[in-house]
Amino acid sequence: MMSSKESVGRNKPAVDSVTPMKKKSMLGEIARRFTRNKLGIVGLCIVVILVAFILLAPFITTYDYAFQDYRNRFAYPSAKHLMGTDNFGRDIFTRLLYGGRISLLISLVSVVLSNFVGITLGSIAGYFGGKIDLAVMRILDILMAIPSLIMAIAISSALGGGTFNTILAVSISGIPYSMRMTRSTILSVKTNEYVEAARATGSRSFRIIIRHILPNSFAPVLVSATLLIGTNIMSISGLSFIGLGVQPPTPEWGSILAAGREFLRDFWPIIVFPSLCIFLTVFGFNLLGDGLRDAIDPRLKD
Repeated sequence: MMSSKESVGRNKPAVDSVTPMKKKSMLGEIARRFTRNKLGIVGLCIVVILVAFILLAPFITTYDYAFQDYRNRFAYPSAKHLMGTDNFGRDIFTRLLYGGRISLLISLVSVVLSNFVGITLGSIAGYFGGKIDLAVMRILDILMAIPSLIMAIAISSALGGGTFNTILAVSISGIPYSMRMTRSTILSVKTNEYVEAARATGSRSFRIIIRHILPNSFAPVLVSATLLIGTNIMSISGLSFIGLGVQPPTPEWGSILAAGREFLRDFWPIIVFPSLCIFLTVFGFNLLGDGLRDAIDPRLKD
């Protein structure tokens, strides 16, 4: 007969392998649902191609984005200049590639900062509730009443232009949306049995939030962050367009549009190509975010 120790020893690996198999199957199911979403795949392809072009800019173009060739001003697209040249003879394609680096960098950093603050405040309000939640929600209602772009314009007007100030302005304007998303998610997660079990075992609130609540609230926050990248790019371009964002000669899609608006009637490439870059980037991230949302929780599709 088999002893009890041998029986436990043989059954132990089977028990330990349950959790990894569940995690693997869950991720596999999300991946399968995402691959079935054609629009999500289109968004992913657009984002990957744009990011690849931006990161590989030094290997794709041989021009300097600041080089001025006054003898070759307002050149239309050709084999030498794929998107033509601007009013200073600078290669538009090169400026858009390097300008995309600035736009995406500011957008990503802003998303990280706004989500860090929003997740922190939203976690505190959603988990503890009571007067803390009431105070945070009243402040949130005031901030949500102001459109994000108007708030970014007001902050940029107070701080001045520049890359760092643009990051601060866009980050602050995105905090309310991240905070509300985190709070609403935690309100539904904190009532689960594993959270009650953690409280019963004497775990501290900070440990419960970090180890149990936030990991199970990550999916909606990830989708919200993906969608926020496109929104931030629109805000960054808008700020630069009106002179409150990234300042020349640093290339940025909004500032390139602003420099070329007076030549709109006479030279279309200087307006069409930057607008197309902004449109494709925002469109790609929105499709990617929608695809992730439907893959993570198909019930939200309806």
